[in-house]
Amino acid sequence: MPLSNHHIRTTVDAYLARHPHEREQLGVFLDALDRAGDDIASRSTFTGHVTCGAIVLDPLGRVLHVLHLASGKVLAPGGHTEPTDESLAGTALRELHEETGIPPQAVTPWPGYETVPFDIDIHDIDANEGKGEPGHQHFDLRFLFRLHTTNEVEVMLQEEEVGGIEWRPVGRAASPSLREKLLKLPLQVGPVTANASALIYNDRGEYLLHLRDYLPGQIWEPGMWSLLGGGREPQDATLEHTLRRELAEEAGLAIAGLTPFGTEEATDDAGRTVPIAVYAGRWNGDPRDLHLTEGVMLAWFTPSDLHRLRIADTTRDLVRRHAAGRPAEERRPSAPHGTVLNVIGVHLYLERPDGTVLLGLRHPDSAFAPSMWHVLAGHCEQENAVACLIREAREEASLHIERQDVELVHVVHHIDKPGDRPRMGLFFRVRTWSGEPELREPDKCTQWRFWDPAALPDDLVAYTRVAIEKIQNGELYSETGWSA
Repeated sequence: MPLSNHHIRTTVDAYLARHPHEREQLGVFLDALDRAGDDIASRSTFTGHVTCGAIVLDPLGRVLHVLHLASGKVLAPGGHTEPTDESLAGTALRELHEETGIPPQAVTPWPGYETVPFDIDIHDIDANEGKGEPGHQHFDLRFLFRLHTTNEVEVMLQEEEVGGIEWRPVGRAASPSLREKLLKLPLQVGPVTANASALIYNDRGEYLLHLRDYLPGQIWEPGMWSLLGGGREPQDATLEHTLRRELAEEAGLAIAGLTPFGTEEATDDAGRTVPIAVYAGRWNGDPRDLHLTEGVMLAWFTPSDLHRLRIADTTRDLVRRHAAGRPAEERRPSAPHGTVLNVIGVHLYLERPDGTVLLGLRHPDSAFAPSMWHVLAGHCEQENAVACLIREAREEASLHIERQDVELVHVVHHIDKPGDRPRMGLFFRVRTWSGEPELREPDKCTQWRFWDPAALPDDLVAYTRVAIEKIQNGELYSETGWSA
C-alpha cells in the first residue's frame, strides 16, 4: 500500500511547524499535495512526486554523500518511495541500505528528528527520453541519522546506480539548504529516542488507553492509564517498526495508517528524561476482541473523561492536544447507526441506620462540580455497574462492599447543558458495608460527611439532589437537564 497523502501531509506540517519561514518556498509542494492526492508518492506522477533521503553523520561529524551515476551529482543517499514502504523515514533507510549496504540497524534517528524531516528540498529533474519520463520535480524529504560506530563502516555499493561514497565535513555538504542546517546543529545532542507510543483514536472521538499492571518498582507508571508502545530493539529499522512490533506483541493489533505526531519527553523512575516518538492512527475496533498480553485492560475514553483517570499529565495533554487539532466534524462524538452514546455513571447512596447519607466535597480544582457536594461516584469502565460501584467505593473511600448488599434504588437520565453527551446515573443503596470513609483521593474529594436528607447542603450537585429526594419518596426514575 503506497504512503498516503495524509501521512505525507502530516509529516510536512510537522516540519513547517519548526520552519514556518519555509512555507512560501515549499508552496509548489503544498499545492501538489492538494492536487495529487495519494499519487504524490508515485514516481509516475510527473507533476512532481516525493522522494526521501538519508542524511547520515558519523561520530567525527562528517556527512555521507554518494555519487549518483544517473545525474553525475554527489548527493545524500535517497530515492523514490515503494508501495511496500510503511513510512517516509523507512523509505530513506531502505534507500541508504540499497545504495551503500549500510543496514538500518547501524544508524539511529537524530534526537528530535525521529518523525520530522531535517530538511525538505525541491529540485528539478531533467527529462529522460530513454525511460519516457518528462521533466518533473522531486520533493525530497531528508531525514537525519547518526552512525553508531567510529570504525570504518563496511560499504557495498549499488553499482548500477552509485559510483562511490564520500564522507564530507558538514561545511562542504553538497546541498546549500542542508549545509546551512547542519552548521547550526548542536554538537552535544540529547538522549536517543528509543521508545515509541501509539495515539489510537476512533470515529467517535475516543482514544484507546492501556491500564498498566500495578507492579511498583518493576514497571514504569504502575497502575496508570497510558498509551500502547515500548522500546526499540536491535531488529527494528525505525521507531515505526518498533511501534508496529509492540502493538502486535502487546495486543495483536495492526493499524493500517500510522502518522508521526511528534516527540514527547517523559521522566522515568530514576528522574531521567526519556524521549518518546508518538504516532497517531485511526482504529474503530472493539478492544475486548484483542488479545492483551501485558497490563490489565484496554478501553476507549473521550478527552473529557481523562480528569477522572489515574494518568500522567504528559499523556493527558498529548491526547487533548491531538483532539483539539482534529477537524470539528471528527471531534464530535458519534456512534454507529445514528445513535448517541450515553455515559454510564454509578453512584453510591450510603445510608446509615439513622437515615443520614454520605456526601463528599469535591476538590476546588475538579473539572466537574468543583467545591460542591456529591455522592461517591464514578464512570463504568470495562466492567459491570455493580463491580464499578464496589471498585470506586474501595478506591475513593476504603469502603468494602459485597455484591449481595447492593440494591438499585434510582436512575436519573440527565444532561448538563444542551449539546453535551447524555448521561445515565445509576444510584445504588448499600445498607451494610465495612470500613469508615477515608480520603483516598484528596485531589478529587476533600472531605466525607453524613447529611440528613432533610437538610442537604446548598452547594449540592443538582441531579444528586433530585435523586436523593426521589429515593426518599420511593421513586425509581427521574430526568434532569432535558428541554421540554
